[in-house]
Amino acid sequence: MTPGNLVEPSQRVSVGWVVRFSLAWIGLYAGLFGPLQVLLPQQVEALAPADKEATLALVLAAGAVCTLVANPLFGALSDRTRSRFGRRRPWIAVGFGAGAVAIALLAAAPAVPFVVLGWCAVQVLLNAPLAALSAAVPDEVPAAQRGTAAGYLGLAFIVGVGTGTGLAVLGGSTEVGYVLCALAALGFSLPFVLVGPPDRHPAAPARGWGEFLRGFWINPVRHPDFGWGFLTRFLVNLGNAVVLLYLFFFLDDVVGLADPAAGVLALTAIYSAAMLGSVVVAGTCSDRLGRRRVFVTGGALVMAGAAVLISVWPTWPGAIAAAVALGIGFGTYSAVDFALLTQLLPTADDRGKDLGVLNVASSLPQVLAPAIAAPVVTAVGGYSALYLVAAAVETAGAVLVYRIRSVR
Repeated sequence: MTPGNLVEPSQRVSVGWVVRFSLAWIGLYAGLFGPLQVLLPQQVEALAPADKEATLALVLAAGAVCTLVANPLFGALSDRTRSRFGRRRPWIAVGFGAGAVAIALLAAAPAVPFVVLGWCAVQVLLNAPLAALSAAVPDEVPAAQRGTAAGYLGLAFIVGVGTGTGLAVLGGSTEVGYVLCALAALGFSLPFVLVGPPDRHPAAPARGWGEFLRGFWINPVRHPDFGWGFLTRFLVNLGNAVVLLYLFFFLDDVVGLADPAAGVLALTAIYSAAMLGSVVVAGTCSDRLGRRRVFVTGGALVMAGAAVLISVWPTWPGAIAAAVALGIGFGTYSAVDFALLTQLLPTADDRGKDLGVLNVASSLPQVLAPAIAAPVVTAVGGYSALYLVAAAVETAGAVLVYRIRSVR
């Protein structure tokens, strides 16, 4: 990393910090994935049953477009925030509070345009804490501990997705599910917002608007590893987004489940249990071995294998087996990928903004996945072809990780 106004942390973070940090991520994932996995598909199916695939693709793509701007923008703003609460915490508090209100209001959306607007609002507002929490890792956690920290972040993903999906299903109705997800997002964020001292890192130097906007461009020639990190994360997440986009409809239309929402919940539980077995172990082993790339590549290849499995075995047992493989692969991948990326940031002063740019590699696939998936499902080869496309994309991302040279 190129030195800046800030320095690399050297003191290991406490158990209490890790717990509060993980709880905030649980709330974030619950607020996002309860709607994403269950509530939005149910709402779209009720409002536009004849064109549910294209309508859901529109809703998700519009929300993902908003994240392309919101995440790096909030990251850059948090880099330059001066307050007695620190520079990250105000954005975490405001984003969770306003985001919870937006989730609850989605329950009252009477037509598809209001669903689109509501989901866009949720994505914009929750990207404020997403950006600030991401930047808290290189702010506070030394490089040698980041694999472990990322492993617990992956664990938070499991619990958060399971919590959001469970609340969405157990709420009994779309309206109650949205309210429960909103309360979960807000409640889990409070320990990180209210407990512990604020960060004491100085704000990055102020810039004029021209320099501020130019700062979002990172020269891939001067910083090639950053560019390869962006590309590999983009490809793996694109494949994963293609796999998950129409899961609800796949279980309904192909597998023929009587209750596809319950099927999504069951697969999420299986996926989460499998991920639980790999996420913390992979992060800790990565720290101890001082190696990142082999774990990222291995996890992505297992994810590709899961996509192939569900393509050639499109049944409920096949979906269960694919969920197990996907959980193991994504657990290994996610536990180490984030740690690897924090070691590729060009400057210390722009951690929030640069991680926001890298987070675009996770959100941009949400925009492109519907554009890829809808024509493949409806006009090319159905769901089997869709999952083979996902496997090919994930494999490409796995191979290209080894273009990164500065991290082992």
